[in-house]
Amino acid sequence: MTATTDLVSYEDALASYDPVMGLEVHVELGTKTKMFCGCSTELGAEPNSQACPTCLGMPGALPVVNAIGVESAIKIGLALHCEIAEWCRFARKNYFYPDMPKNFQTSQYDEPIAFNGYLDVQLDDGEIFRVEIERAHMEEDTGKSLHVGGATGRIHGASHSLLDYNRAGIPLIEIVTKPIEGAGERAPEVAKAYVAELRELIKALGVSEARMEQGQMRCDVNLSLRPHGREKFGTRSETKNVNSLRSVERAARFEIQRHAAVLNDGGTIIQETRHFHEDTGSTTSGRVKEEAEDYRYFPEPDLVPVAPSREWVEELRAGLPEQPLARRNRLREEWGVNAHDMQSMLNAGAIDLIVATIAAGADAASARKWWMGELARAANESGVALDSLAITPEQVARVAALVVEGSLNDKLARQVIDGVVKGEGTPDEVVEKRGLKVVSDEGALTAAVDDAIAANPGVADKIRGGKVAAVGALVGAVMKATRGQADAARVKELILEKLGVEG
Repeated sequence: MTATTDLVSYEDALASYDPVMGLEVHVELGTKTKMFCGCSTELGAEPNSQACPTCLGMPGALPVVNAIGVESAIKIGLALHCEIAEWCRFARKNYFYPDMPKNFQTSQYDEPIAFNGYLDVQLDDGEIFRVEIERAHMEEDTGKSLHVGGATGRIHGASHSLLDYNRAGIPLIEIVTKPIEGAGERAPEVAKAYVAELRELIKALGVSEARMEQGQMRCDVNLSLRPHGREKFGTRSETKNVNSLRSVERAARFEIQRHAAVLNDGGTIIQETRHFHEDTGSTTSGRVKEEAEDYRYFPEPDLVPVAPSREWVEELRAGLPEQPLARRNRLREEWGVNAHDMQSMLNAGAIDLIVATIAAGADAASARKWWMGELARAANESGVALDSLAITPEQVARVAALVVEGSLNDKLARQVIDGVVKGEGTPDEVVEKRGLKVVSDEGALTAAVDDAIAANPGVADKIRGGKVAAVGALVGAVMKATRGQADAARVKELILEKLGVEG
């Protein structure tokens, strides 16, 4: 056995080994109450204020299944083209950890609610890769441990730990892929694309906001390598709780390089959990990974089996939304954009915002322009998601309308958007408060043009002599004099008219 943090190059790793992945994604459902009790799931409450005898595992407190949780699980299974069980049970997954007050997790083991499905994902170059789904099952989340006194926030080196059980019992759906083979050098890209597509699907179903940065969706990246030509899988590592798309890709790539380095040195891969570090893009050892038998699964005696009727399942199937990939392809045609632009909008989280802005009256080009330009820049500078900005699609559509009607030019529109995002009011209120309307008074424009010509006689002579391109300098002078509030196209027309030059 060799412990090493050395890496081989990615290219050298792929020259000798085939990566095999398994992705386990936990989705926190957006139900109002927990999976097996009536405690609230609302975020931000005082620690341990949303816990009861049932979710704390007190003697005599019996669980009851959340019906919306079951419905959400079925919707997810159907959207993933899974078979839906006619009868399934919950099980107790036994292990001790301080954030598990019952000393077991109520989950599903060999009888999941949904199984044997697939999800097609699109890579950056348009290639479609099918990821097969092993199962999607219902379970509950654990509490939260806060390790205090150490340098890393982890238990090692901490002086003490605090426990918050507000999250214990929140409904989860765990979606487990079958082994993902054949991706080769694109394995990390496939992992990222799969989680991205799954997130879009979950959001479209309306069962969770799937905000990875808030822990509502997190991915465990299982990875192993096998020498070319060999069928048997290698020993896997499991990088736990990766919470961004970029990190999923980086964790897979790092583990490919680390596994290859260990194997090339004649070492043995340890089956273990690992922690991913955002700052370095590396992973470190966690604990030896248990096998299923170590958890001593057995059927949960306090819960009746779940047996969804076929009529109910078909009713839910009929109400499923359009698949995100099909929807993007449709919108791409409607908007007249290429695959790269659509991928950029997906990565930015802008597609739904653009759709809503168009629905509010903007044209597609204007909606894309503002969300992917000025607003994407504002989101990046603030370090927040695009849909967290303090501006609505309706307000963006209003800004676009003001541009179309000539009340604003692009420069002024950017200032209006800035004001709305900063909380200064609606677009019309910002225009009024900041005095941002386009100067449309012909008399005022004519005076500004006359002043610019008088102040720049040399430029005026060049224009009269046939160098029409020089008009830009005079337009700039007028725009400066009007604080950017003139219509540049009209200013150019007036200058050329004054100088007796054809445009």
